Amino acid sequence: MRKLRIFTDGACANNQKRINAGGWGAILVFGETKKELYGGEANTTNNRMEMTALIEALGALKRKGLQMDVFSDSSYLMDCFRKRWYVNWQKNGWKTASKEPVRNQELWEQLLSLTEGQDIRFFLVKGHVDPKKNETALRKRYEKFLKHNGPDFTYEDFLYATEMNNRADELANLGMEPYK
Repeated sequence: MRKLRIFTDGACANNQKRINAGGWGAILVFGETKKELYGGEANTTNNRMEMTALIEALGALKRKGLQMDVFSDSSYLMDCFRKRWYVNWQKNGWKTASKEPVRNQELWEQLLSLTEGQDIRFFLVKGHVDPKKNETALRKRYEKFLKHNGPDFTYEDFLYATEMNNRADELANLGMEPYK
């Protein structure tokens, strides 16, 4: 069975400032078919844009039950799913371990709804890696990638994920342009 691969990124110029511009980008790859999506909004946060990229990618799917790999440079997004933070958040009435309200609850609820019934693995990829770096530096990044994601990736897989993540970043920057 072929697997869908999704690469996402979010960006926010002037993140944490009252007036800012956010953008998100997503690339869906299934076999030889590739679809690019992007958009943005004013006065948001980087984390919201990271989440929106995945929401938009999953929302573009026409069916459930797909096997897919999601790649993002957002530890916030990947750790929530990989470490299953959302289980305790839901159990605690959408409160964190420190009894604070979970930020972006409405987006997490959307994501949980969209991931339900899907077979998804989540992978953390380092953002903004320059593929023109020397081979030694790239090999070190590859070792970190394997440490975070397990040994099932070849060096070529790593280079491809890095290339797609860089393209998702470009799309996120395009999405924020109208709001700058």
